[in-house]
Amino acid sequence: MARERDAVDRISEQWATVRPDVDSSPLAVIGRVSRLSRLVDRRLAESFARFDLEAWMYDVLATLRRGGEPYELTAGELVAQAMVTTGAITNRIDKLEQRGLVERVAAADRRKVIVRLTPAGRQLVDEVVGPHMEVEEEILAPLSPRQRDELVRLLRATLLALGDRPAG
Repeated sequence: MARERDAVDRISEQWATVRPDVDSSPLAVIGRVSRLSRLVDRRLAESFARFDLEAWMYDVLATLRRGGEPYELTAGELVAQAMVTTGAITNRIDKLEQRGLVERVAAADRRKVIVRLTPAGRQLVDEVVGPHMEVEEEILAPLSPRQRDELVRLLRATLLALGDRPAG
């Protein structure tokens, strides 16, 4: 029985045809990870849209929520965890603050800005987290528990090799 083909199989074949001198085998993994990321992002965006959220909004709200009470972090800690620029996080905080989901709080060190989840922000993230995890479960449904464990191990090893470490 022939295995089912995906878009990356076709891309790999094209490269093998036009540039047989180039080892395009990394594409089998990197191309799939890249395509998977885009497809997952699209699926999650559809889910978040039901709550009038964008993925980045959920990321900030969930980061604050999962840290536990008092549901706050410095802007710098959010930058480190979100892997975005200071300007990007400032823009995100502004937009979430306008919606009443976070608030800025003065820190003892006036050079720092503390971002705190508001009660409305906590309520929203608590409402979204269950359906969000259900969508992630649907995405992973084709994999057995053993396959998931192996995928986690392989992805963790790759991330660590690229220097990805917990922030803070």
